[in-house]
Amino acid sequence: MDVPVIMLLLHLTHTEISALLTGRLDGGARCPLGQFPCGNISECLPQALQCNGQKDCPNGADERRCGDNIGWADLFGQTLQDANDVDQHLLNECFLQEYPEECACLKTDVECVKVNLQDVPLLSPNVTFLSLRSNEIRVLTDFVFSQYSSLERLFLQNNSLQFISKRAFSGLLSLKRLFLSENLISSLSPGVFRDLHRLEWLVLDHNPLSNLSQDTFIGLKSLVYLSMVGTALQQLPHLGFCRHMPALDWLDLEGNQIQILNYSILKNCSNLEVLLLMDNRIRNIPENTFQSLWKLAELNLSSNRIRKLPKNTFRSLSKSLLKLNISHNPLLKIHRGHFTHLTNVQSLALEGIEIPDIQTKMFLPMKNLSHIYFKTFQYCSYAPHVRSCKPNTDGISSFEDLLANMVLRVSVWVMAFITCFGNLFVIGMRSLIRAENNLHAACIKVLCCADCLMGVYLFFIGVFDVKFRGQYNRNALLWMESVECRTIGFLAMLSSEVSVLLLTYLTLEKFLVIVFPFSNLRPGKLQTVVVLASIWLLGFIIAAVPLMNEDVFGNYYGRNGVCFPLHSDRQEKPTAKGYSTGIFLGLNLVAFLVIAFSYATMFISIYKTGINATDLRSSLHRDVAVANRFFFIVFSDALCWIPIFLVKVLSLLEVEIPGTISSWVVIFILPINSALNPILYTLTTSFFREQVEVLLCRWQRRHILKKDRKSLTSSTIYMEAPRPPCYQPPEYLQQMSLTGADPRYA
Repeated sequence: MDVPVIMLLLHLTHTEISALLTGRLDGGARCPLGQFPCGNISECLPQALQCNGQKDCPNGADERRCGDNIGWADLFGQTLQDANDVDQHLLNECFLQEYPEECACLKTDVECVKVNLQDVPLLSPNVTFLSLRSNEIRVLTDFVFSQYSSLERLFLQNNSLQFISKRAFSGLLSLKRLFLSENLISSLSPGVFRDLHRLEWLVLDHNPLSNLSQDTFIGLKSLVYLSMVGTALQQLPHLGFCRHMPALDWLDLEGNQIQILNYSILKNCSNLEVLLLMDNRIRNIPENTFQSLWKLAELNLSSNRIRKLPKNTFRSLSKSLLKLNISHNPLLKIHRGHFTHLTNVQSLALEGIEIPDIQTKMFLPMKNLSHIYFKTFQYCSYAPHVRSCKPNTDGISSFEDLLANMVLRVSVWVMAFITCFGNLFVIGMRSLIRAENNLHAACIKVLCCADCLMGVYLFFIGVFDVKFRGQYNRNALLWMESVECRTIGFLAMLSSEVSVLLLTYLTLEKFLVIVFPFSNLRPGKLQTVVVLASIWLLGFIIAAVPLMNEDVFGNYYGRNGVCFPLHSDRQEKPTAKGYSTGIFLGLNLVAFLVIAFSYATMFISIYKTGINATDLRSSLHRDVAVANRFFFIVFSDALCWIPIFLVKVLSLLEVEIPGTISSWVVIFILPINSALNPILYTLTTSFFREQVEVLLCRWQRRHILKKDRKSLTSSTIYMEAPRPPCYQPPEYLQQMSLTGADPRYA
């Protein structure tokens, strides 16, 4: 193609580009703020239902044109694909008299790909396309291409090029595209492209280029596209980067080490329409930096180190800018007036940026905005006029609901019921049944009270999910800042930590009884009361400390919709991050290790004692039963705590954790201990089962005797009815109160 499609598109007006790329066909339907029409049907749907993966409009218009194609990148990629498609349809005929036999020739195009070439091969002078990709060429000497004056496209990427002579490209008077990416070029001589007056595309990606002078690009007066992605470039020429490239339209400098950007660098780039500077080290953007870029349509400054943007940074781009991306910068503040003048912008990306004072009037002046990207989906309620707002969910919550999907909504009620009912049942039964050890029973009941709080927490999450059903996005920020959210977060933390401390205490108590059976280390009534009170006090302090000073801890419990501070992010205050790390990876991890070590030691002690038993079969059976019981206790603790440890570690390492992982951890993993503790520490114990059997037997006997007496009142002959057989507890149960522990380790 003599005139590439991209060249035609680059000269369209911004209005034409907008119409071409966005393809808006709203059919003239008028909808209230926050809703959008279903194509040409006079039906409106809210923002939350636009581009959510489900067809909610009868004609499916809500799922059309959902891709963010504003700007040039997608259009450019499509043009390259179209060009490749044209190349593949060339006739299988070669018009060259000379070319290497290991290369392929079509018309005047030659491809020498992966044929281990170490030098530029000899070709007929009428060659127009030459691909030398993926070879072993190390040096381009002077005038190596001088006889190929008809050559239009030259591909040298993925070689081992280390040195390019100053006159290497002399004679390439027709060259339009030059690809030098994926090589080892560390420097370019000034004037190396001097003869390339018709060059339009220059690609230097992924070379170890660290510095360039403005004279490097002398002669490139027709250059439209320049890509230097990942070249380790540390700075741009201060006296005008585009001085010798007046037609430059597209500049891609992604993934370099550029630290400084100002007006003097860009002052000659007046024709620039695409400027990509993501993933650099830029710290400051002076207010007049983009003053000369009156045609700039796309600007990407994401993943830099920008902490402050002057209020009028983008004011000079008010008429031209269509796409702006400043995501993932440590910006301290977004001014209300940052976007006031950007009335033509259609895509705005603010991902990874905290906007504490966000307001609707920040975005309303951007009348043409069709795509917006935030750090959290809760911000979308402040841009109700934008059709596509991302993200739609954080994995836990979504636009519509506090809990994003049906599985979570059902599960939270199931887990809440199991946790509350199980613990309340144990508290009731323990109160009715004579205890084998009153102090131990009191500890178990206190543990059930702590675990029951986790069920209360889950019930409240379910209640507020129902309350906000279908309109959560309007209430998300208010909910996370509310007293209710902080209260249930406090309850969850209190339950979790008191449960952890109580399990550790119960384990150590059992450890002393089994490993040191003849010692006097068993706590008495007073000591037990003091320990239990201390555990509750410590748990209360742990949960309450983050609520005492919001300036230090921030909104500790309100960083997500379920009000639990498990996941850390960049915007979390250092004190809060350190505090949660100390709790989850300090206190809780030590408690888990103590429990695991104690049960391992207890089992070894029981096993050694069993070796001396006279009845080997009975001893073996007992050891297996004890091993199984201890295994499930430690396994349930590991199942609960290890995923929490991993999530916390990964979040501290700033590893991207899918929101769905956090939701499963909070709804399913966190309450595991609270739901299983009643089963492990009460319902499955031998003593509890036997006591329940005794109660049932007595109830059954009383019921039979009562029935017999009623039947005998009308009888003339009275005979004493035989008593029904009943379960008799073993002798060890009758002595349990004296021993202080179940000798069968139940």
